Amino acid sequence: MLYLGEITSFSQIEKIEPIRVQPNRNSFLNMKVYICGVRVDRLSFDRVITKLVEHIHFNKYPAYVVTPNAQHIVIFQNDPEFQKIYDRALLSVPDGVPLLWVAKLMNNPLDGRVNGTDLVEGLCAVSAKEQFKIFFLGGRPQAAKRAAQIMCERYPQLKVIDTYCPPYNFENNEAEIQKIEEMIKTAAPDILFVGLGAPKQEKWIADFHQQLNVPISIGIGGSFELISGMVERAPKWMQQAGLEWLFRLLVEPRRLGGRYLISNTIFIWLVAKQKIGLISSRYLKTDNATKVKR
Repeated sequence: MLYLGEITSFSQIEKIEPIRVQPNRNSFLNMKVYICGVRVDRLSFDRVITKLVEHIHFNKYPAYVVTPNAQHIVIFQNDPEFQKIYDRALLSVPDGVPLLWVAKLMNNPLDGRVNGTDLVEGLCAVSAKEQFKIFFLGGRPQAAKRAAQIMCERYPQLKVIDTYCPPYNFENNEAEIQKIEEMIKTAAPDILFVGLGAPKQEKWIADFHQQLNVPISIGIGGSFELISGMVERAPKWMQQAGLEWLFRLLVEPRRLGGRYLISNTIFIWLVAKQKIGLISSRYLKTDNATKVKR
C-alpha cells in the first residue's frame, strides 16, 4: 500500500490507495499565504491531489482550482472580476516557482510548487485508478487531442471522454458556447481541464462551472501543448531553478517576450512594495459576502 506522502515519481501515483475518510470542508482553506493580495494555499503537490480526489468522491458540487503565477498576480491587481474568481476558488495552488521565493522572503513559506502541467498528469494518473472521467478543452488545434492520446497511452485505464479545441473568439459566439456546454454536459466528466490562457480560462470557468456541474475544473494554460510535444518543455533543472519562464521565452520569444518582460517587472515591483509595507499582503477588493455555494 502506498500513500501520497511517499510519492517520488508519477509512476507511483497509480499505486495510491484511495482515501475513504469523509473530509472536513473547512480543511480546504485552512492554510493560506497572501502574495500581493492573492491567496495561495499552503499545500504540497500530493496534498492537492488528495483533496481533489476527496472532493470528487464526497462533495461533488461544481468547483474550480486556480493556479497563480507572476502573471496572475499582476492581472489580479486591477481586475475586480479576476479578484472575485480567486476569492471563490476551491483551491489556489502555486504554479510559479517565484511565488515560492516570495513566500519564503515574507517568512511564510509554501509547501512546494504545484505546476499546472504536472497537475494534469498527476490527476490523469489518479483518475485512471479511480475511474474518473476527464474532458480536455482548449489549446491549439490538435493539442488537446494529442495530449489525451499520450495520457491514455501512459495510463491505459484513463477515461478521457472527449476533447475539443474551440475556434478563436468563441466566447463571443452564442452558438459555439452552447455547443461546448452541451458537449461537456453530455460527457459528464469529473474533471475538466481548460487550456485557454489567463485570464480567459479562469473567467470562462467561473461563468460556466455551475451549469456544467463538473466537480473540478482547472485552467491549465499551455499544458496541452507541452504534453503533446507541440512546445518543448524546459529541462528539469530549469523547472526546479524557477527558470522555466526563461526557457519558454527562448523557445517562443515573439509570443511571450512582451508579456514576460512587462509582467515580471511589475511583479517584482509589487513584491518590493509588499516587503517594505507599502501594500498589505492581504488586501482584497472582492465582496467576501458572496461565496460559491458549497
